[in-house]
Amino acid sequence: MKITLVQSTVFLHKSENIKHIEKLLKNVNDTDVICLPEMFLSSFDPECFALNYVQDGDETYLWMSHLAREKKVYLIAGSVPEKVGNSTMYNTTYVFGPDGSFLQKYRKIHLFSITFPNGKLVDEGSIIKAGSAPSLFTTPLGKFALAICFDVRFPLLFHHYQRQGASIVFVPAAFNSYTGPRDWETLFRARAMDNQVFVIGVSPSTSSEGKYNYYGHSIVVAPNGDVLYQADKLEVVHTISIDLDLINKVRDSFPVVTKQHQI
Repeated sequence: MKITLVQSTVFLHKSENIKHIEKLLKNVNDTDVICLPEMFLSSFDPECFALNYVQDGDETYLWMSHLAREKKVYLIAGSVPEKVGNSTMYNTTYVFGPDGSFLQKYRKIHLFSITFPNGKLVDEGSIIKAGSAPSLFTTPLGKFALAICFDVRFPLLFHHYQRQGASIVFVPAAFNSYTGPRDWETLFRARAMDNQVFVIGVSPSTSSEGKYNYYGHSIVVAPNGDVLYQADKLEVVHTISIDLDLINKVRDSFPVVTKQHQI
């Protein structure tokens, strides 16, 4: 299976980001899955969310559907500010199939909150409402699961996905320059090793606009914890081939999952 990670530069306005994604993907054709980063249509700033939201069936929703159909891929559409009704906002991943059909959505359950050493508070929950349901979908390629950024710190969500038969957990994520160097690789490797599944994180590049300091370093981790690919901070579109048969090979040789079920 071929998976394309898009570590794009995120601009302040949705229209700019749509044009930029189209440009980045112009020559991407031979792949099965495309995964975009967290908040790929909007800088990670509350005031930008309100300007760059998506609603079911709107023009941007239809653009994502068209992109999946045009590229004939499963599109993990990073995450976007999803607006419901007049004011409710979620951090949401949309998934579309190779025929452009809507397959699934996931609303981020664990919202990011941190007070940096300089005293600055970033609280995603000040404008975003938490989701409440895990999200998996089945394809001819395998069963895939969804998480977003801060979710990677919560092992029970990933354990649930493993128990439901997920082969890959896709994690659009925008770690920052403070938590990223300390925690990014450790957390992605831990969730992969805990559950002996592939875990894939896709971030915006550090050159993205806005007040938020992105870490980058999009990553692919194998079921044994090996890092198969990790970007640096720059914008990059990278396609990697993975073999899902590795999951059973890892579990047979080192039966962590089997023993976990015996508890």
